Amino acid sequence: MNAPPPQGRSPAPGAMASSPGTGAPLLSTRSLSLSFGGVVAADAIDFELQAGERLAVVGQNGAGKTTFINICTGYLKPDGGQVFFDGEEITGRSPREITRRGIGRSFQLPQVFGEHTVRECLLIAASARSRREGFLRPLERSVDADDVDATLSLLQLAPRAHDLAAALPEGQRKLLDVAMAMVLQPKLLIMDEPTSGVSTDEKHGLMEVLMRALDERRVTSIFVEHDIEIVRAHATRLAAWIAGRIAADGPPAEVLADPEVIRNVIGE
Repeated sequence: MNAPPPQGRSPAPGAMASSPGTGAPLLSTRSLSLSFGGVVAADAIDFELQAGERLAVVGQNGAGKTTFINICTGYLKPDGGQVFFDGEEITGRSPREITRRGIGRSFQLPQVFGEHTVRECLLIAASARSRREGFLRPLERSVDADDVDATLSLLQLAPRAHDLAAALPEGQRKLLDVAMAMVLQPKLLIMDEPTSGVSTDEKHGLMEVLMRALDERRVTSIFVEHDIEIVRAHATRLAAWIAGRIAADGPPAEVLADPEVIRNVIGE
């Protein structure tokens, strides 16, 4: 029988409170390992995330950030180790199973249905959660349409509800990708570079919309980010990846002052 996940650390200052009744981590990994040929992408990673935290993940390209996310969301199977979510082991489960257990995901390149309207994209996503997708009944009656509309408003997409997704500018496509994950009602949302491809002037506004929405729905978050100012402004905790391992993990100010992080992640 698999051992339970290790007990977690306390939430970072400023984070939402953990779920009542337990101090166990929401997400944890134990000795998580994966190699591609001779390249170690995950080097025996032990990790814990408490409910309510806003974790930023930084690291150079190839450091293992996306590999870690892909293992936790079922897109890659590890060579060894375990992943636990909300008290259950999810190692090796499919992305669909993991999504239905409560982990949402948005992508560096937004995964939206370009030929559908913004609202239709959310209806389609919501139908996957309700398990009522199909042709026997209209989507509008298969899902909670009120929640779809509330999510559109929350992500400031209601004015574009009837526009084709393909017509949105990149920042709003990013918001739509997150909105499609939000209608699945996740406990944890993992965002891979939510500000990539977005202009410098729009990045902070986009993150403010995202973080307000996550706080309102009480969704714990992990986001991969290269812009250190975004990290300083929005993370309650920071983990720096170097060569497949977590080199530093803690309050953003402390991690960003770590000599190894300065040398290998931020640059002199």
